[in-house]
Amino acid sequence: MSEAQPEPQQAPTTCWWHPDRQTGLRCTRCERWACPDCLREAAVGYQCIDCVAAARREEKARSAVTRGRGFGARTVAGARVTDQVVVTPLLIVLNGLIFVATAAEAGSVMDNQSSTLFLQGALWSPLVAAGEWWRLITSAFLHIGPFHLLMNMLALWFLGRDLEQLLGKARFLALYGVSLLGGGVAVYLFEDVQRWTAGASGAIYGLLGAILVAAIRLRLDLTFIVVIIGINLVISFRVEGISWLGHLGGFAVGTLVTVALVYAPARIRTPVQVGTIALVVAALIAMFLVRDAQLIEQFGIPV
Repeated sequence: MSEAQPEPQQAPTTCWWHPDRQTGLRCTRCERWACPDCLREAAVGYQCIDCVAAARREEKARSAVTRGRGFGARTVAGARVTDQVVVTPLLIVLNGLIFVATAAEAGSVMDNQSSTLFLQGALWSPLVAAGEWWRLITSAFLHIGPFHLLMNMLALWFLGRDLEQLLGKARFLALYGVSLLGGGVAVYLFEDVQRWTAGASGAIYGLLGAILVAAIRLRLDLTFIVVIIGINLVISFRVEGISWLGHLGGFAVGTLVTVALVYAPARIRTPVQVGTIALVVAALIAMFLVRDAQLIEQFGIPV
């Protein structure tokens, strides 16, 4: 039976960061020799200062990925991160189907506004004052001719798909609806009572205001967005027959609501978002009721 051989004496080792210091300690992650000043307590054993810093960087990177892409990730508005777009195409299909219905009833694609369906839904202030308040909403789904429809639906697609991904389906639909209502109320408040209006432009301009606020929040280049908004505003004021009041009403409401949607602090995000939308809707209803009373008196409409 042979005797156990004694282990050879280990040569003195020095700290990786301080060569003048001898040590018998190692980092449990990289296994480099380190003096006590260069080690930090870890979940298991001790790690050197380089490994601790690397672990922090990795954790920060994982957190960024989780916030941006991972399961349960949220946008600045609190929506789950997704590439799926549902509400925007459904709105486009709905507008398209209603246009087809009016054109079929009128027997003309170019003169669809002569259909009964169109006339029953377009926004005309005296009829709204007479009790047909739903025209504030239905008018936003009616379009005069295919070119009017095409322009609005293209704008809805290019603006809506990005905003829907940022805000989420419910918030985006709420933004669209309150912008639509804002445009309708603006027309009802200030438009010539002899004019009637139709079109999704109020809601579209609400999305224009929303995309501007979102770009500011995300610190994106604003040049292109500002140019597009400027061009649309010039068209609103310069082209005859366009209801610029509806455009400005939708733009103002959409901008205000989006500020609350993307700037609300995370810890109170939902109450701020819901509360802001509710207050805006309440304010629009109040303004509508005041104007309604004025027009009822003006036209002698029985209450």
